[in-house]
Amino acid sequence: MSLLLLINGFAFAQKHKAIRVSIYFGGGSYYIDAKQKRNIVKVIKQIKDLSKYQISITSHTDNIGGKEYNEWLSKMRSNAVLKQLIEHQIKKGKVLIKDFGQDNPMYTNDSHNGRIRNRRVDLLFSPLNM
Repeated sequence: MSLLLLINGFAFAQKHKAIRVSIYFGGGSYYIDAKQKRNIVKVIKQIKDLSKYQISITSHTDNIGGKEYNEWLSKMRSNAVLKQLIEHQIKKGKVLIKDFGQDNPMYTNDSHNGRIRNRRVDLLFSPLNM
């Protein structure tokens, strides 16, 4: 297992130099605000050769709204992030997507703060030579 370090707002897996950025959303929303768009661009520019990385998107929601709605919302969030990647010349076929909806929350949905942290898409850039 590799140790994650937080550097310039991004998590780096120390052993393999994977880069992870979380994109956060408002409740019931799949709109990416300007700050979150800047975070996506920042990590893309940070990587010298994107062809040497596998890109994964995992999308999550809180538990408000029911399972079916959150599956739809999760898919809309991953598509919104994918659109940003495509706008920066990343090919759709290079990106793996997994939509979790309200399943597998990283934080408790029993608190407002936990629900806020679960409304996200995690974008992971993993070196292909791992």
